[in-house]
Amino acid sequence: MAQTTIKNLKALEILDSRGNPTVRVFMELEDGTKVSSSVPSGASTGEYEAVELRDGDMSRYDGKGVLKAVKNVNTKIADFIIGLDATNQAEIDYAMIELDGTENKSRLGANAILGVSMAAAKAAAASLGVELFRYLGGTDARRIPVPCMNILNGGEHADNSVDFQEFMAVPVGAPTFSEGLRYVAQTFHQLKKILASKGLATSVGDEGGFAPNLKNNEEAMELIIKAIEKAGFRPGEDIMIGIDSAATSFSTDKKEHYNLKWSGRGEMTSDDLIELAKEWVAKYPIIFWEDPLAEEDWSGFAKFTKELGDKIEVIGDDIFVTNTKFIKRGIEEHTANASLIKLNQIGTVTETIDAVRLCRDNGWRYLISHRSGETADTFLADFAVAMDGGHLKSGSASRSERLAKYNRLLEIEMLLEDSAIYTWK
Repeated sequence: MAQTTIKNLKALEILDSRGNPTVRVFMELEDGTKVSSSVPSGASTGEYEAVELRDGDMSRYDGKGVLKAVKNVNTKIADFIIGLDATNQAEIDYAMIELDGTENKSRLGANAILGVSMAAAKAAAASLGVELFRYLGGTDARRIPVPCMNILNGGEHADNSVDFQEFMAVPVGAPTFSEGLRYVAQTFHQLKKILASKGLATSVGDEGGFAPNLKNNEEAMELIIKAIEKAGFRPGEDIMIGIDSAATSFSTDKKEHYNLKWSGRGEMTSDDLIELAKEWVAKYPIIFWEDPLAEEDWSGFAKFTKELGDKIEVIGDDIFVTNTKFIKRGIEEHTANASLIKLNQIGTVTETIDAVRLCRDNGWRYLISHRSGETADTFLADFAVAMDGGHLKSGSASRSERLAKYNRLLEIEMLLEDSAIYTWK
């Protein structure tokens, strides 16, 4: 029996950064290696994402408990997985997919399956004595991603008058990751001072960005630019801005009709939003725009990309849900030019890597991303380096579950020393 054979598997219900239950998996190998992995959870979710299995028992956590998913790990999955070699990632992942037998992992739960999948990768790396990013990405994995730091929240991530969900500071002009992190952290703190001076709230949303009530969406952009300048950096050179509209959240039909109700802008069509985006891209230093339109607005997405795809990254999240079937359609129809990548949207490490590979092979960019409900698990940081994508969404500079990923990247940069690469493209 190989030393990397899975010996024991057990799961536990824990709480994520929003105080909601999620799954933690513990795995032990024959050689005594022991690891754990914790699964994130999303708030702004695409309709076709892999399904988190929730208990539905309203007497516990308002029905959000995950004891069923935990039980599935401890019984059905354990019976199937124990005895397999942790280094055979694809074999383990596809065995669980087959055991589940559904299109969206709803029988066993994507939260149960992903926890085991991540644990297998961690255990194999630890047993072999290699860093996780090198185990997943090979010996040449050395590009540290540009941190796309969420510094102002709206939409479903905050209770305020801003329609768009995330405004991010992106330090493309920094020479290293550690300097890039400093650029955006200092910008974050300057933004707090600016908000306070205006009597605006400095409380934060789910991902750590500030969530003030503003006059409109444009004011968010103006405040961020002012914060960049106050921090001593040049907008458009040192730091650019990334936007996640999460447009499905304010679409009235998930296709072509929208209502920017929180800011008071009112009803709009896909064409109206495209015109607004064209104005903003001409006026502000925007480098990417995620989910500018809703998850079923394929034609609108394609129009948006045709108009702006040569100027910025147009990133699909809810429309693609890290699923190769949807990404392939997007490539064929020129729907976007980049895809967001979230491990728990698809539910296994192997399938997530397949989504990255499809993007890479077709000349698309891909943005590795956390979820709004996170844990202190740093798997995502290693995964981002391993996938060589050049950029990462991991939240703001104010919550430890977000900073855990950034701090792990600082460790990786230290490990790589002079061989570390820091470039947007």
